[in-house]
Amino acid sequence: MQTSDHSASKGGVMHYFKWAFIVTAAGLALGAALGWQMTGSFGGMLSIFFICAVLAVLEISLSFDNAIVNANKLKDMTPVWQHRFLTWGIIIAVFGMRIIFPLLIVVIAAKIGPWQAMVLAATQPEEYAHIMHEAHLPIAAFGGTFLMMVGLSFFFDHDKDVHWLPWIEDKMQHYATIRGIEVAFVLVMILIFAHFLPDAESEVFFRSAIWGLLTFLLVEVLGGFLDSHQQVLEAGAKGGLGAFLYLEVLDASFSFDGVIGAFALTQNLFVIAIGLGIGAMYVRSMTIMLVEKGTLTHYRYLEHGAFYAIIALSIIMFLQSFVEIPEVVTGLGGAALIGIALWSSIRWNRVFGQEDVHADESLPPPEEQGVNQPVADLQR
Repeated sequence: MQTSDHSASKGGVMHYFKWAFIVTAAGLALGAALGWQMTGSFGGMLSIFFICAVLAVLEISLSFDNAIVNANKLKDMTPVWQHRFLTWGIIIAVFGMRIIFPLLIVVIAAKIGPWQAMVLAATQPEEYAHIMHEAHLPIAAFGGTFLMMVGLSFFFDHDKDVHWLPWIEDKMQHYATIRGIEVAFVLVMILIFAHFLPDAESEVFFRSAIWGLLTFLLVEVLGGFLDSHQQVLEAGAKGGLGAFLYLEVLDASFSFDGVIGAFALTQNLFVIAIGLGIGAMYVRSMTIMLVEKGTLTHYRYLEHGAFYAIIALSIIMFLQSFVEIPEVVTGLGGAALIGIALWSSIRWNRVFGQEDVHADESLPPPEEQGVNQPVADLQR
């Protein structure tokens, strides 16, 4: 019986990535066709094919922490909203953030219409890429602030009872009773970075960062209101529209760095959309796997590593206001923190004999938590 379960579990890991593999094959084929159409040569086709593959790997490396945070929020959402996030959410992630978002930046920065921005992307990719790079400062300030608030909110929580690095997390939990302490910390960071920028850039950075902070607070307030209202309508409901909006804004913040960094490899918007879209599908697959298999419960420090990676990413985005930091550094840094957290979790399991999540009798099996079956249905 154990052998059968083990085989099913082993085979099931690949099953989670079925649609990601299908999208990968279709996306790379489309990239090769686009390369042939653009260059008319076999070498050009291979070049675009390779760029699409590299962009997909870049997106995956930057999004490990995104998948873990998504799973952390998703496991508490109602089955209906789980399904909506994993279906509508991926459409928003691929088309909204990888196509519409870069176009919207150019529309605002260049003060042109959406169709003109599309034509600019297709006919003058160098100019399009230049506009995107010019918009990097406000994007970095906005996204860095939002992500910093996400990361700090995890640690400044007086109900948090599992600590990976007690010497710092104990103190953060202790001071969590001070209302607005994480907001004050982020405001101090914004003021410090803005102080060392030239006057014109400082104003842009500060204004964009404040909008990032306000967006986080508004999403939190709106999410709490919507979810509390939904609880009245649906007895016991948790994590509805509010959680959905939170995850969509979070995904957007994670995507800023990847979208901007992609222009270092290619200036073609459509190639970027293909490569990053493939990577987004793997984030979706990883999210489903983490929720259904209860991985976050099994590896107790995995979430901690992800949220430390988020804070590190937010600081890197702030630093990019001064210096250019390659995306490979960002991706490897986040992956390293998550890898160390995973290793620490495995060590803890071995020392305390908790190899299986169900060894903790205080936790019900995943199927009794009402979160896995709806997610599993999406794999069919």
